[in-house]
Amino acid sequence: MIEHVAIIGAGFSGTLQAINLLRHEGPRATLIERAPVAGTGLAYGAAHPSHVLNVRAGNMSAFPDDPAHFVRWLEARGVQNAPAAFIPRVTYGEYLRELLEAALKDPSGRLTLVRDEVQDLEVNGGVKVELRDRTLDADAAVLAVGNLPPHDPPGLDPDKLSAERYKGDPWDTTVPENLPDTDTVLIIGTGLTMVDVVLLLDARGFRGRIVALSRRGLLPRPHGLGSDWQKIDERPATTASHLLQAVRGRGDSIGWRNAVDELRPFTQAMWGNASEAERARFLRHLRPWWDVHRHRLAPEVHARLMAVAERGQLEVIAGKTLGFDERTDGIAVQLRRRGADVAETLLAQRIINCTGPLGDLARTQEPLLQKLAARGLIRPDAAHLGIDVDNQGQTIAASGKPNPDLYALGPMTRGAFWEIVAVPDIRTQTWNVARRLSNAHWVGGEGL
Repeated sequence: MIEHVAIIGAGFSGTLQAINLLRHEGPRATLIERAPVAGTGLAYGAAHPSHVLNVRAGNMSAFPDDPAHFVRWLEARGVQNAPAAFIPRVTYGEYLRELLEAALKDPSGRLTLVRDEVQDLEVNGGVKVELRDRTLDADAAVLAVGNLPPHDPPGLDPDKLSAERYKGDPWDTTVPENLPDTDTVLIIGTGLTMVDVVLLLDARGFRGRIVALSRRGLLPRPHGLGSDWQKIDERPATTASHLLQAVRGRGDSIGWRNAVDELRPFTQAMWGNASEAERARFLRHLRPWWDVHRHRLAPEVHARLMAVAERGQLEVIAGKTLGFDERTDGIAVQLRRRGADVAETLLAQRIINCTGPLGDLARTQEPLLQKLAARGLIRPDAAHLGIDVDNQGQTIAASGKPNPDLYALGPMTRGAFWEIVAVPDIRTQTWNVARRLSNAHWVGGEGL
């Protein structure tokens, strides 16, 4: 019987896991966080006031069984038209911190927050959690490590570039500092993180040149006005070619936003039923297009981004980097535009890595994950998107057997579920894992 669960990481996934164990009257939990602030993670803890959620508030409740919870929280604070609003991320961070603080004050005392760093885990009929100067015993552990820092771009050796010029972490607080308007900033990556960085530079008053580069030069699309339509009720075919054909056809009749959105109830099942070859084909050819259509921008954010581009400050390039050479006046970046035969040189005074989170265990610099993978306790998924887990969230060892006492949650389980980076998906995952750890998954006949 599980009486104590250790949760490693108190970002969005770990915090909700702890709260849901409490809500299900499950085992006591110890939530372990090494960062100074618990409850928010990078997405909501490192946000600038100008950064807003990319999903309307009506879809951002922390609880799948109470979809209006966040809206009621906003309305109690005077927010008008809350369901349709795109709320500042710092406000959502306040919401999460309040939820965690309330859970920590629960009179049952079943939740404890420990500010420490996990050095290692031993799993053998229970879990030993090694902290800096003590050990915790638990019956099960949950890895909720969130998104890991991005890969360094091809051709770039961070040891050969100064920390002032190259920012490998886009959430580094020094990213917008000490940039005169005569400087050029190169942002590698053109997804949502790039948008955050551009808006941060704009909010700080930077008026120099910004170049954003990715292989295809695709930008996230904006949300449109909400609409009702007759949604599909059957899962589409999982082959990449048939999926593309189906979405294009539906897009012609109901609009591309609706055509993408109506796939949400089926996406995880489609991914789960696809072969490894089909998944690899999707990742190689369709993923960039899926990301920019699926993970969209609030209309006001898109408008601000376009304003920076229209005044000639932001240039978006499709291409790839070939080499980096730091000089006294900046970093000379060798790049080749998509379709070009010859390379060109761009001199940048700052380079910011916005290529997206790292998921490959073979390349991670996270010490705990390195240790667990080296011992074969966890393994990478077939697509090297993160930690391999089964459909219950149990990690899978190098032997191929699931670990019944070690779970993983959130973006690092993308290889198994694909759609597991947004709040609506993670809240359902944490809810389900909490029910299983609380032995509540049998209630209502689910186990019959």
